[in-house]
Amino acid sequence: MGRPQGVEVAKTRTRGPGSTYSRVVPGASGRVLVVDDNKVIRQLIKVNLELEGFEVVTANDGAECLDVVHRVRPDVITLDVVMPRLDGFGAAAQLRADPRTRDVPVAIVSACTQQEVEAGITAGVDAFLAKPFEPAELVRVVRRLVERNDRRDGRKGAPAGRGRG
Repeated sequence: MGRPQGVEVAKTRTRGPGSTYSRVVPGASGRVLVVDDNKVIRQLIKVNLELEGFEVVTANDGAECLDVVHRVRPDVITLDVVMPRLDGFGAAAQLRADPRTRDVPVAIVSACTQQEVEAGITAGVDAFLAKPFEPAELVRVVRRLVERNDRRDGRKGAPAGRGRG
């Protein structure tokens, strides 16, 4: 099965190894909702994105993601695949089914097997990043999704939270 145009699969390897979290970052590059049941991975993603100027909100699983997404109104969502209550594919499919979140870019951050990529494409995922990942590759994928979302919404350069109803 070929990848639809615009779907990105990044395969990198890294050298090293709660509750909903939100921190307001003045002049943030974009708001990212990071969803992963592993606290260490959530923290790793959060820190790397915040170091690059993103505002980051975290959720423990797909169900919590769906609970907070309308309050958070992220520019991008990263999802793990294997999580309790609701996995990443189920969360992505529900995000795509909701008119309020249908166009929010979604990146899967997981092992990214061929089966996961195919299931993610079916669920409407925009990008894939293989675990373990290189932090610079994470930032690159998220930045590209934020920029694509900004261009589509006509909000080029708008800070997080602006231009949304």
